[in-house]
Amino acid sequence: MATVELPISRLSTHTEISLPIRVLHGAKPGPTLFVSAGVHGDEIVGVEIIRRLLGKVRARSLSGTLICIPVVNVFGFVQHQRYLPDRRDLNRSFPGSASGSLAAQLASVFTREIICRSDYGIDLHSAAVHRTNLPQIRICKDRPKAEELAMAFGAPAILTAPLRPSTLRETALKEGTDVLLYEAGEALRFDEFAIRVGVKGIMRVMAHLGMSAPAAGMKPAADPVRSSRSSWLRAPEGGIFRTRKKAGDLVMADEIVGMVSDPFGDVDFKVRAQMDGVIIGKTNLPVVNQGDALMHVAEVRRVETAARRLNQFEEAAFADPMLDEDEVL
Repeated sequence: MATVELPISRLSTHTEISLPIRVLHGAKPGPTLFVSAGVHGDEIVGVEIIRRLLGKVRARSLSGTLICIPVVNVFGFVQHQRYLPDRRDLNRSFPGSASGSLAAQLASVFTREIICRSDYGIDLHSAAVHRTNLPQIRICKDRPKAEELAMAFGAPAILTAPLRPSTLRETALKEGTDVLLYEAGEALRFDEFAIRVGVKGIMRVMAHLGMSAPAAGMKPAADPVRSSRSSWLRAPEGGIFRTRKKAGDLVMADEIVGMVSDPFGDVDFKVRAQMDGVIIGKTNLPVVNQGDALMHVAEVRRVETAARRLNQFEEAAFADPMLDEDEVL
């Protein structure tokens, strides 16, 4: 095991900034898996997931190599900001360029030193500020291995969605590296459910890849909700948004899921679901402008069983023991 500091840049004070990486090279041969977090500097749920994961893994019982990068966007993390100082989104800057912008240079280092050295990856994210996400795995279609790993991970929902250009996942796919995108919780906040699902999911993936033995006492994941179509419900008018729905709740087509009213309460505008589905993301900010995103709904076909399956995930997350840090794989 070793901690590596990859030089990235220097601040205006000439202080060197580096990318911290923890590498665990197993005693036995096996695949190389990277786990990254903090690509957006304010998404800290993944940082805690990696911290707990590292407390449970030892190189002497590991097959293959585990590369952990808890804070990719070190600039944004220090400033509690999503973006880099040049206001670029790191996850729209891949594969980067060694002579490009600050974001491009950081992306270039990550592509060269992490993605190109790995067989698989798990990239940990959360919702943007003032929003929250139900724990979910996102994969692209026609990638059987990614789908296999997504099922092994065991998040409450799996969303099949097209790749966005210049993202970490798109670059990894071009390099032949299948990457799972884990979305859970909210920016600048810890979410215990999201953290537990994330830690257990990574451990299940490692066991599935033969990198480690299944963790003692960990039950198989429930059957996740699957979806290949999602859309945002948006505010019909500016005002105050009120709802009793939360991430993970089911909605039916044309169901009223909330109301937007003026501050006096004289006028209410109904917000209706557009399809049967599950809420995989929602705003936490009641003050909205016309067109603001309110709820992210993923279409679900097996609505009659989805609620039961989602409840099973939450119950399992808190019922199964989280291993103490001395109970390592």
